[in-house]
Order: sequence, then C-alpha cells, then structure tokens
Amino acid sequence: MIRVLVLFLILIAGVIVGPLLAGHQGYVLIQTDNYNVETSVTGLVIMAVLLFVALFIIEWILRRIFRTGVRTRRWFRGRKRSKAHKQTQAALVKLAEGDHRQAEKLLTRHADHAEQPVVNYLLAAEAAQQRGDDFRTNQYLERAAEIADNDQLPVDITRVRIQLAQGEIHAARHGVDNLVGQAPRHPEVLRLAEQAYLRSGAYDALLEIIPSMAKIHLYDDAHLQALREKAYIGLMNEAMAKEGSDGLKRWWKAQNRKTRHDTALQVAMTENLIACNDHDMAQEVLLDGLKRHYDERLVLLMPRLKSGNPEQLEKVLRQQIKQHGATPLLNSTLGQMLMKHGEWQAASECFRAALAERPDGYDYAWLADTLDKLHKPEEAAQLRREGLHLTLQRPEE
Repeated sequence: MIRVLVLFLILIAGVIVGPLLAGHQGYVLIQTDNYNVETSVTGLVIMAVLLFVALFIIEWILRRIFRTGVRTRRWFRGRKRSKAHKQTQAALVKLAEGDHRQAEKLLTRHADHAEQPVVNYLLAAEAAQQRGDDFRTNQYLERAAEIADNDQLPVDITRVRIQLAQGEIHAARHGVDNLVGQAPRHPEVLRLAEQAYLRSGAYDALLEIIPSMAKIHLYDDAHLQALREKAYIGLMNEAMAKEGSDGLKRWWKAQNRKTRHDTALQVAMTENLIACNDHDMAQEVLLDGLKRHYDERLVLLMPRLKSGNPEQLEKVLRQQIKQHGATPLLNSTLGQMLMKHGEWQAASECFRAALAERPDGYDYAWLADTLDKLHKPEEAAQLRREGLHLTLQRPEE
C-alpha cells in the first residue's frame, strides 16, 4: 500500500511539474568506457519511475510464488492434522471396544501431526502393553518423552502405571517416589503410590501420603481409615516376622495412644499375639479394647485365648451382657468359656439362650456336647440332627 501511494504521488507530481518544466528539461549525460547515454532530466525521472514500477511488479510476482508454496505446505499440514484427528477419534472408540491392536495402529499413524502427540503415544504405549508387546511399549514411551520436552509428568505417570500392570513392582516403586517428590498432591500420582506402596510393602511411605490424600479429598474418610489400618497391620506383621512376639510387643508400645485404641488394630494385634502363643498379652490387648469400646470382633476372639486368668474374661463377658443385653454372641461366647471349666449346666443354659434368638450350627453342636456331659444323650442326638439339618439348608434367596 505504501509503495502504491508513493507511485501515485510521483505520477501526480509528474502531471503537475511536467508542464512547468516544458522547455526547461535540462541535460543529463551518463558516460562509460564504451557508451554515452544522453537524456533530459524529465526522461531520467520517467525511466526511474518505470524501473521502480518494474521492480515492484517483479517483487509482487516473486511474493505470489513463495506464498503459493507456503499455502501448499499449510494445506498439506492441515490435511495431515485432519487425518490425525479422525484417526485419534477412531482409536478412542477401538480402545473402548478393547481392540488394542487396531487402537495402537490408529494412534501412531500421523501421531506427530495430532493435536496432542504426547497423548497419542502414551495411549499407544498402554495399548501395546495390553497386547503384551514390551518393545513397542517402551518405544512409544521414549517417543512421548522426546516430544514432551520439559513436561515429563504425564509420561512418568504412564510409565509407572504400565510398570504396575506388568508386575515390575520395584521399578514402579522407584518411579512413584520420584513422582511424589514432583507432584505430592496429584490425584493420579497418589493413586499409583497407593498401589506401589501396598504391593511393595512400603507401609511407612503409605502412611506418609495419607494426609495428602485427605487434603485433596481423594477418598472418603472410611477408605482412608481402612488404608491407614492396612498400613499399620502391614507394619505389625513385619515386626512379628522379624522378632516374633517380642518385636510385636515393642512395636505396639511404640505407637501413640490413638493407634493403640483403634479397634481394627487391636483385633489384628490380638490375632498375631495368639499366633505367637503369647496369650497373656493377647488377653491384655483384647480386654483393653473391650473396656473402651464394645466390638463383636474382639468378643469372637475370646474363646481362642488360653491365658492363665480365664476368670477375668468371664467377668468381662458378664459385664458386657449387663451393658449391651444378652445377645446371642455374648451368650454363645460365655457358654464356650464355661465349657473350658467344666461348668456344663451353666454353659448349656447360655447356648439355649443364644439358640432361642437365632439358630446356629455351632451352638447346636456345643449344646449337644454339654448335654452329653450332663448324661442326656437322646436330647444331644436330636440337637445334632437339627444342627446338621441347619447346616445343609440352603440360604433363602
């Protein structure tokens, strides 16, 4: 536009100034070794204008030629992008259908021209992993890492997810540790860390990320509590595996009060102590739990105890019956405890009370045993038949 305006102004100037210079055009001589060029000032100006116009036309033609090449390249790139977009959409459908081989082909074809090439390669890596092709999986991951440049987080997350799926637990654990350091509150990082830490037995590390899970509301309180208990039980089992009952007791005493008062952990601790044949400590943990909070899981463990102070267990059971009523579980448990001391009549009364509220095959059998001791074989045989019939009955649907 500026050049056209300049030419227009020159032409106007020529139209105005030309007549004024008529008869006063002057003389211009251009001399070289072999040639002499003679012209007037007006002619020189006209030639300069024509030369300028010619250069302008040549420039315009060249610009059109080069622009055509750029447009052609843009057209081809746009066509490839369009193809890549359609193939990516089709690949997502194939992934949903479970056709991983076809999805992989569609994702990698023209992947470099896709809207998000990194995503295409990462999805292709997961599709190849589903097919069991480790070579292709690693190849796609490496290509995604090259394209991602400084944003390696999606690539690292996908790599750890694939490692977990392939059972490479130690490699996944190493990758997760790095991810937690980079993005400690990233939801997917925390989910992968949960899997890696549970499967590798890294329970201390699992306990460290639970507060981050709570802050971003990754799971509800019930799930977080279950996860916390699972981690503590894992640590408990490690202590028992290394040092037996002594290591287990040291670990338990080293925990804070909140942990020791967790009912699920008290149940696990009692079971482990029973397994270690430390019944006195097991009874101590169990009774401490029942004094603070009634829980049927603790009551169910009572008959397995072989401590030197069974009277204390019976006393606690009778207290629980007064507080919570004579439930079938409490009556049945008390009956089992009484059987150990040979108090057959009292035990039979407990089992009868339990059976009056709900039928149970074990209670029928225990009551039959007490009746045998009380010299009532006919009634004992009848109760065993009823218990067997109950056991063979299919549950009502």
